[in-house]
Amino acid sequence: MKKIIKVIQNNWPVFFLLGVFSVATAAPVIVSDDAGNTLTINRAPQRIVSLAPHVTELIFAAGAGDKIVGTVRYSDFPAAAKDIPRIGDNRQLDMERVMALKPDLLVVWMHGAFERQLDVLKQSGIPFFFSEPHKLEQIPETLVKFGSMFGTEKTANAAAADFRQRLSELTNKYQGKPKVRTFYQVWHKPLYTLNDKHIVSDAIRLCGGENIFGKLPVTAPVVSIEAVLHENPEVLISAESKNQRDNGLEQWKTFSSMTAVKNNQLMTVDGDLVNRSGPRIIDGAAAICDALEQARIHRNSGNNKENKGKK
Repeated sequence: MKKIIKVIQNNWPVFFLLGVFSVATAAPVIVSDDAGNTLTINRAPQRIVSLAPHVTELIFAAGAGDKIVGTVRYSDFPAAAKDIPRIGDNRQLDMERVMALKPDLLVVWMHGAFERQLDVLKQSGIPFFFSEPHKLEQIPETLVKFGSMFGTEKTANAAAADFRQRLSELTNKYQGKPKVRTFYQVWHKPLYTLNDKHIVSDAIRLCGGENIFGKLPVTAPVVSIEAVLHENPEVLISAESKNQRDNGLEQWKTFSSMTAVKNNQLMTVDGDLVNRSGPRIIDGAAAICDALEQARIHRNSGNNKENKGKK
């Protein structure tokens, strides 16, 4: 016993530091989600269930993709996500499979149609993090939060810094540019668009665009062809999916009086880059900026020709 006490006394600084270290690492992580709920994480989650494709992308970017044990349909990026077991889609979850996975964290998109099922899962005591960024600047904020929650700060902070850098570059390039009236088409049967509360509209604003239906109260409203013609957008952007045969642009070409058609400003962007509120949305924002800049170039070209004709 005396020998043990002597060893401890001789090495007391080491034991003291180890004690401090264990206390520091045991400190809980407290974060707020996009619904304003406060979540306390006492231990880094090891079995995460992701209930939206954009959530899966965020978790991978934050360096914890290997902790995802279940996800939903269309969670196909990065490539490793394709190997994760599916437990449903945004309409229906396989509750038995979810519970069998024994998750210690659920990361949820708030507009999934499985809300009633989530109420059941909440009663199980599984922690929830709700993810629905409305602004581009929230993407790096979420990455940092995930890094602190999952113990992957280095990877998550690097990804956040890269996103912020690209966002800053786009902001500097397009701030002060002339406004371009824009119609953003999510789907054409029926004709869906988005209002200003959606993160896509934040990207449109970043690029100097004006969402012609931004003031509508519904986040993803259905509008009529007549309403679009009445608003007469200068550019029409279709969020084309990789799996979509028809992007719906052909239907507009018969309306030659609409400015976007008359000027041949019917553009497509990869829907996965813009409709998913994940790290790749900065690529989607850059594509939107390019489309709006093309409209400005065409506008200036037309004005120059008109001015020459008056001389």
